[in-house]
Amino acid sequence: MMSQSDQKLKRNLPAKWRRLIWLVLILLSLSVSVFFFLRVFSANLLFFTTPSQLATKQTFINKEVRLGGMVVANSWKQGERKHRPIHWFDVTDGQASQTIYYAGIMPDLFREGQSVVVLGHLNSDNVFVASEVLARHDETYMPPEVAKALQESGKWDPRFGSPPAPEEWQTMIKAK
Repeated sequence: MMSQSDQKLKRNLPAKWRRLIWLVLILLSLSVSVFFFLRVFSANLLFFTTPSQLATKQTFINKEVRLGGMVVANSWKQGERKHRPIHWFDVTDGQASQTIYYAGIMPDLFREGQSVVVLGHLNSDNVFVASEVLARHDETYMPPEVAKALQESGKWDPRFGSPPAPEEWQTMIKAK
């Protein structure tokens, strides 16, 4: 049941203006919904980067990112702190390497010389502190971003065979 003020408003506004008001309200609510959706989506977005990109940009400090590359041969060191395993290893894309620190249990498939994706952040001491380490089971797998970085640097061309052997990764890295 409509109140008298609603009835007066309905009589005083032409149908064209009532439709316009509804259209404006619908567009306004849709805009607010899209704004909040994009805000939540961008807050949860993790960027993929390579060690050479980390070395050239300081904008990655304390920002959550995914780092991909190959684990440098003979760089994996293990220890223990407060009865919890800790690990240090280097990841490279053929142009630069990045030291990774991870406290936790490594995946069973983690190996030196194989591809890895690490989630975490770069601290002010230029050490990448990992919250998660993801390893692939296929020794021939290489993340597409790493393959692209190798191709752009001239270190590897897929037309001429498989990627370099893990022993060669250390010699491919530019001096820091």
